[in-house]
Amino acid sequence: MSESLDHKHDFEDAASAHSVVDTNNLARDSVRPPIDYSSLPAFTSSSWARWKSIWTRRFILSLLAGQVVSLCITVTNVTTTELVSRNWSLPTTQTWFLYFSLFIIYTPYTMYKYGLKGWGQMVYRDGWKYFILAACDVEGNFLVVKAYNYTDLLSCMLLDAWAIPVCLFFCWVYMRTKYHWTQVLGILVCVGGLGMLVASDMLTDKNYPALSRGKGDAFMIVGATLYGFTNATEEFFVRRSPLYEVVGQLGMWGTLINGIQAASLEHVGMTTASWNGATIGFLVAYTAAMFILYTVAPLLYRMASSAFYNISLLTSDFYGLIFGLFLFHFSPYWLYFPAFCVVVTGLIIYFWHATPEEQGKLDPKAPAYIRRMHLDDQV
Repeated sequence: MSESLDHKHDFEDAASAHSVVDTNNLARDSVRPPIDYSSLPAFTSSSWARWKSIWTRRFILSLLAGQVVSLCITVTNVTTTELVSRNWSLPTTQTWFLYFSLFIIYTPYTMYKYGLKGWGQMVYRDGWKYFILAACDVEGNFLVVKAYNYTDLLSCMLLDAWAIPVCLFFCWVYMRTKYHWTQVLGILVCVGGLGMLVASDMLTDKNYPALSRGKGDAFMIVGATLYGFTNATEEFFVRRSPLYEVVGQLGMWGTLINGIQAASLEHVGMTTASWNGATIGFLVAYTAAMFILYTVAPLLYRMASSAFYNISLLTSDFYGLIFGLFLFHFSPYWLYFPAFCVVVTGLIIYFWHATPEEQGKLDPKAPAYIRRMHLDDQV
């Protein structure tokens, strides 16, 4: 019997082996110290205690992970720009390599953990959920890329932020997350930083004319809505299931859906695009950056939330400037630097009162039918 129990633990996510036991204790231990308004010294000392309580290992890792994914977004933008400049503009084909890499890395590991029969049961019972997630992710990527072809940069930057309230709404639907007013304030501060970045681009004439503003804005709104939905949905999944299962299924269904769409829409472009060492190199860099993003993002969902992930991405334009300084010899505009500081300040304000542990229950483990199946095999 003890061997069966040991075998059962092998199928639970290693990152959360003690999450069920410790969740309530963590929530109690991580409550922020109250602010004392009775006097100025009391206010000062209690505010300092609150400030120190923010900087837990979990928050620091969340802050760093958010900047990693933001940097990855910048790398994908730079590599895509380089591909287009080299007569290689196949956005659907480009993301196919991402989904395929997720599939070949995470799906075999899921088969190893669950067994081939257990993996088949998971696909049969839960595959429809991951199919919807992958379809929304694929179409969100496709529509946002198309939006850049029709509308101007200002509209794209502003409308892309629509993913944030959409994500907040679906997190509330799935997990009944309670948002404190300081979290809303943190989001508004981050969006204020985005506004400073937009102003910088306008003042330096980086905008371009829109070919069809109505169509492009519609594509961006729908794409951002799908982004917000997929972020919240994936967070809901990875808080309850192992990461390798969720990401592996996203990669499998994404490979199929994206492959069919690429073959339908870009089969002619595949024959006329420039396939050479440079384009292949940029494709590899794009795929590597996206692979890191799709791996780190679920970890960030667990450590903080998908909403925190979305506002973390608002620093990507600053990293784009850093790349531009070295690759394209851009002249930096002074607003970029305070804008970055404003966004980071908003990220800290987001958890000024609320804690990462309060954002949702964390209990990832293999499906019950998989665990029963392996226990039966042991018996």
